[in-house]
Amino acid sequence: MITRRKFFSGAAVLAGGALLPAVRNAAGENKEVPGAEHARPGTALETGKSHVDQTSFPPGQPGKDYIPVVTPNNVALPWKVVDGVKVFHLIAEEVDHEFAPGLKAKCWGYNGRTSGPTIEAVEGDRVRIYVTNKLPEATSVHWHGVLVPNGMDGVSGLTQRQIEPGETYKYEFTLRQHGTHMYHPHFDEMTQMALGMMGMFIIHPRQPPEPRIDRDFAIILSEWRIDPGTMRPNPNEMTEFNIFTMNSKAFPGTAPLVVKLGELVRIRLGNLSAMDHHPIHLHGYQFRVTGTDGGPIDKSAQQAETTVLVQVGSTRDIEFVADEPGDWIFHCHMTHHAMNQMGHNFPNMIGVKPGNMDEKMRGLLPNYMTMGQTGMGDMAEMGMKVPRNSIPMVGAPGPFSYIDMGSMFTILKVREGITNYDDPGWYQHPNGTVATVASADELQRDGIEANTAPAMPSSGDHEHHH
Repeated sequence: MITRRKFFSGAAVLAGGALLPAVRNAAGENKEVPGAEHARPGTALETGKSHVDQTSFPPGQPGKDYIPVVTPNNVALPWKVVDGVKVFHLIAEEVDHEFAPGLKAKCWGYNGRTSGPTIEAVEGDRVRIYVTNKLPEATSVHWHGVLVPNGMDGVSGLTQRQIEPGETYKYEFTLRQHGTHMYHPHFDEMTQMALGMMGMFIIHPRQPPEPRIDRDFAIILSEWRIDPGTMRPNPNEMTEFNIFTMNSKAFPGTAPLVVKLGELVRIRLGNLSAMDHHPIHLHGYQFRVTGTDGGPIDKSAQQAETTVLVQVGSTRDIEFVADEPGDWIFHCHMTHHAMNQMGHNFPNMIGVKPGNMDEKMRGLLPNYMTMGQTGMGDMAEMGMKVPRNSIPMVGAPGPFSYIDMGSMFTILKVREGITNYDDPGWYQHPNGTVATVASADELQRDGIEANTAPAMPSSGDHEHHH
């Protein structure tokens, strides 16, 4: 088991990415890679040609050449090998998507999903990706951060003709790098990406570094405008987004990240939001930022962090040893990004003293209740009425009380003794390890004077003019 001390002292080599002076050919013999000494940083197989000699690089196999990535709430895109080439098929189409219980929408995506299924391969693989367009308008696919020949870059009008409805296009190239990348349209991308057309593209190193990663997660971050009661994301929104997602799911619809105690964990984060950067914070752990969409970060340049800023159009890899059991939240630290459809037009009621206004209002509206004057944390738990097909302020019941967070939020569940990665339920805390209300005897013992009465607003806190 790798301890936290060993991990941060540098004993564990976390960033894969040494240049490959040789690989094994199909006969199992070592063979030099032509031009490896001139490789671009992070591209162990760069040769200066459009592709490498395929006889030298048999298609990488899961379990043997790499540990498959786990994409929570999603799947990997299936592939098959035809004459030594990995063949994939993406289908751009409208999808019915549930962001969280209570919120469904008509979106656009790939293969019946938003975000699209994760493409996963190994550097040196030759890949052939067919793209079928079942949308009502043209599209294309750009392989974001992947080094490809110019004619495979997927920019409609510049490097190819757009893929018209009903057409199937073929992209083919050799993977000359490894790292965390993405894919998305480059035709009417404002609309198509706002409706959910995006996915992760993971390229594993041909020679994995030691120690091997035990759990490897991929999460794509995005943002949406879905007005309460509507069934379609608004692609024209530029600033006022109200749903923030991980793999197109908002908490409590996000699947937990389940790991075994002592495992070496990597979380790959990609951001294809329209406007917002996301500072993603992990509770309970320090981690190292080990990679970007530009490739692995040299170990000497890695930083220990608890929050990683994932900028628009970029990816970040973080790694840590899961050596502290518990349920640890993993969320965007933009406070509005951890609330579902929070309602930007709500009046500010903090500090308002309603007096007998509720009683008077109920003569007109029998169910009227003034809310928000002491804060907004209890509003969802109180079961306030909401518009159809919306989840404003919705969180989820937790083991102690209601969890009043949502949107770009999930839970890392670290457990000892589990035999699979199914959701293990809530963490059972050892006796004496949970924060509780302080007793009067404890306060007296430690000389703490505590006034337990809640603070009440003074009459001058707010002036409201109607």
